[in-house]
Amino acid sequence: MKRGSTREREAGPQRWRHWTVLVALAACGVALLARSVYLQVIDQAFLEKQGDARILREAKLSANRGMIVDRNGEPLAVSTPVDTVWADPRKLAEVPQEFPRLAKALDRDPQWLARRVTSSLDKEFIYLVRHMRPSDAAKVKALGIPGVDTLREYRRYYPAGEVTGHLLGFTNVDDVGQEGLELAYDQWLGGVPGRKIVMRDSLGRTIEDIEQLSAPRPGQDLRTSIDVRVQYLAYRELKAAVQANKARGGSIVIIDIATGEVLAMVNQPAFNPNDREQYAASRYRNRATNDFLEPGSSIKPFVVAAGMETGRYHADTLIDTSPGMMKVGIKTVKDHNNLGTIDVTTVLAKSSNVGTAKIALSLRPQEMWATLDALGFGRVTGSGFPGESAGILTGYEHWRSISQATMAYGYGLSVTPIQLAQAYAILGAGGIKRPISLRKVDTPPAGERVIPEPVAHELVGMLESVVSDAGTARRAAIMGYRVSGKTGTAWKASETGGYSTNKYMAIFGGVVPASNPRLAAVVIIDEPSDGAYYGGEVSAPVFASVMSGALRLLAIPPDDLQRVPATTLVQAQDPW
Repeated sequence: MKRGSTREREAGPQRWRHWTVLVALAACGVALLARSVYLQVIDQAFLEKQGDARILREAKLSANRGMIVDRNGEPLAVSTPVDTVWADPRKLAEVPQEFPRLAKALDRDPQWLARRVTSSLDKEFIYLVRHMRPSDAAKVKALGIPGVDTLREYRRYYPAGEVTGHLLGFTNVDDVGQEGLELAYDQWLGGVPGRKIVMRDSLGRTIEDIEQLSAPRPGQDLRTSIDVRVQYLAYRELKAAVQANKARGGSIVIIDIATGEVLAMVNQPAFNPNDREQYAASRYRNRATNDFLEPGSSIKPFVVAAGMETGRYHADTLIDTSPGMMKVGIKTVKDHNNLGTIDVTTVLAKSSNVGTAKIALSLRPQEMWATLDALGFGRVTGSGFPGESAGILTGYEHWRSISQATMAYGYGLSVTPIQLAQAYAILGAGGIKRPISLRKVDTPPAGERVIPEPVAHELVGMLESVVSDAGTARRAAIMGYRVSGKTGTAWKASETGGYSTNKYMAIFGGVVPASNPRLAAVVIIDEPSDGAYYGGEVSAPVFASVMSGALRLLAIPPDDLQRVPATTLVQAQDPW
């Protein structure tokens, strides 16, 4: 009796604990069931939201950048599709055994890959390799490595390579313009990416496109003023001349006189925008627009124009240059020879420093400055090219007699190659200044008169004497065409002050055909060091070669057939 009572007393608490546990478990089950019913029936949107948050992602739809084409529609810059390999570092870090296989497919060092992943574990997205060939990227994706996927992008390609490198510039890895026309017209060329919702699996790979949120908007094409045929011709001849003369570099600018369009713009040394290893400022800087130089005697026609505008000078006006030198303050202005009393035409043909200085000093400083300013010196041309320099033309109120005299033959002011080419184009246009354009012009602008028409026409005729047998630029002559132009040879400024006596700029600027000018061009060779250094020896032959080809490419008829040998004319006729 006593033993049974003890057992009954012990069984009571055990049953109570048993039932307590059962009730608690039942309550939990009911709570879980109720929560499940609530989420799946009443508030099912919550589960859908949580599920979508784990498998749905917003992705970018890359937009194609607009093409850059030449005036005839030839492609100069195009965007080609490429694939970028990216990863979710958190998922990829879970399979370190895959690093060697992935690194090999990416052509990267496994240690680099490991560092790239482990240092980005707080991110959901990192680039592994940008802009792979689609076929190579497809092989990476086929490996099926968790957290690794591809993204379609575009990479810029320049079919003409270094022939158009300085003009076009380049884009960065995100296809955003960084230099040249790519930068100047980035907003025009650049597209607007679209967005879409995609479904991704547990490995982070895209398995389905769900919805397009916004369509990508491609960039607009840019039709430039450049004629790629003339551009290539200028590039070839300039490169050959720089090599032949062992020069430091050079530039050529060719302008359509009737429209102000730049038909060609090249520099040496060149760079290939397809090779990102060549992206150094010293290589991709466009010297034709961004560098300035003292123009030497190539400025003389414009000083003579200032004199002719006063009405006191004409082609046959006589100037006494004896004894071949003149004293201006402490400076002695010299000619190579004592030319005696010569007319203004001969002053240009023989490039007389004394004659030009006398014309300059006979003018009021504001008269000479007004002509140079109106021609565009000391101002940007309005081409819109990034970083274009305005050159240097100081105000006339700061001029002294010596500065006015030396400026007459190209020292004391600085110009860019494109400024100088525009000035010669103004002469060829009969004194009309038209805006410089790097885009194709459909309707030629009326322009602004900056030099009286009679002065411009007379001066173009006078400059033909420079290219005659008696002038300094005989080697600029082109068979079948009349050529007007002017040579220039300038000492380069020394880094220690003053001027170097063994470093030169060889320059030639001119227009063709002289009877009805259609093209203006400037050729500059920087520091020729193979013996010859005068503009008439170094730059004039380049002008002749380039313009001879350009005239024929553009079907501009000859205006001087009477000087072509009869045998040449016979050979050029149709044999039938």
